[in-house]
Amino acid sequence: MPDASLKPLRSGKVRDVYAAGDNLVIVASDRISAFDCILPTRIPDKGKVLTALSVFWFARTANIAKNHLLTHQAEEFPAPFNTDPNRFAGRSMLVRRAEVLPVECVVRGYLAGSGWKEYRASQSICAVELPPGLRESDRLPEPIFTPTTKATQGHDMPIDFEETVRIVGTDAAVAVRDAALELYRFAASFALNRGIIIADTKFEFGYADGELILIDEIFTPDSSRFWDMNLYEPGRSQDSFDKQYVRDYLETLDWDKTPPAPELPAEVAAGTAAKYQEAYKRLTGLTWPAGDVHPNRLPGT
Repeated sequence: MPDASLKPLRSGKVRDVYAAGDNLVIVASDRISAFDCILPTRIPDKGKVLTALSVFWFARTANIAKNHLLTHQAEEFPAPFNTDPNRFAGRSMLVRRAEVLPVECVVRGYLAGSGWKEYRASQSICAVELPPGLRESDRLPEPIFTPTTKATQGHDMPIDFEETVRIVGTDAAVAVRDAALELYRFAASFALNRGIIIADTKFEFGYADGELILIDEIFTPDSSRFWDMNLYEPGRSQDSFDKQYVRDYLETLDWDKTPPAPELPAEVAAGTAAKYQEAYKRLTGLTWPAGDVHPNRLPGT
């Protein structure tokens, strides 16, 4: 990780963001959060999985939506980030700096999580009417765009498309909705051929030099709900390739979900790491640790 002389512009639950001239270096740590708390236990290689998957998907979806990635090769980063590339290798991206739109662009293809709760109460999600009689985890007739606010503190809150227009303007709202739906359709089909259902996912967009681009991460276990197609059974919740394994463990504890969060047992941390790595291996067709994910050498291109 970066030496102490480098101070991040900001630190999130997982990522640290550094200024690099006119651009940014985003470093994905092995931190994990649950119930809005950062846990003291690190998940081995989690940040590398998130970065490798984002690089993989950015390369495959650039024809759908331009993105912020410039390079993930640490030796190509500007000074001082390239002086000791091993500190950044595998878990960092040099990206274009963008003015972030203050909405999370969520797309749902299946009925799960908070969407399932909202459907049971209103037969709709974010004012999108859905057919009656759907079960938990059912596939939706069509993917739907269900944006949320982008909260700096606390929870993101669901909003409808009209509210999205009010926040970001008509042109931007239409552009991100259409791009998000097309991105989801492409990736969901791709993943299904590799035995993974992408139940839902979220994107972030921003403006760079007046151009609307895709930023942050895409189609990772932190930004998406991945299910094993072979174990899929609608009518119940599904096992997923993400931190649900951690949440399930924490639910067994006498913990009030306020900081400080408890340590994770070694077997829970290792089991979570294995789920992240399995998602990577299935989606990319590559082994772990990650090999070269250069866009010109991706499987199937």
